[in-house]
Amino acid sequence: MSKLATPIRRNDTVVVTAGRDRGKRGRVLRVLPVENRLLVEGVNIIKRHTRPNPQRNVKGGIVEREAALHASNVQLVCPECGKMTRVGHRMLTDGRKVRFCRKCEGVVDK
Repeated sequence: MSKLATPIRRNDTVVVTAGRDRGKRGRVLRVLPVENRLLVEGVNIIKRHTRPNPQRNVKGGIVEREAALHASNVQLVCPECGKMTRVGHRMLTDGRKVRFCRKCEGVVDK
């Protein structure tokens, strides 16, 4: 399988656009490019029944954690204008390739 290019990276703020958590904002914890999925903080919470494992110091019980979302169901939030936006790419004068907001033309990358 090949890696798919996604404009969203780790630590970006995104808004969920589809599903039961529509409208929620969160920070991207992990990007899974092969499956084209993302883990977003506080979104798509599932309950997982875990067995106790004393060797790994894991307590048993029902644990709530984030499940992966498909990348097409989230949209990036621009850090400058604060709106949901599409992402463009451009070269800066110093030779860096950066992502920019299509609404306010602000640079998304730090």
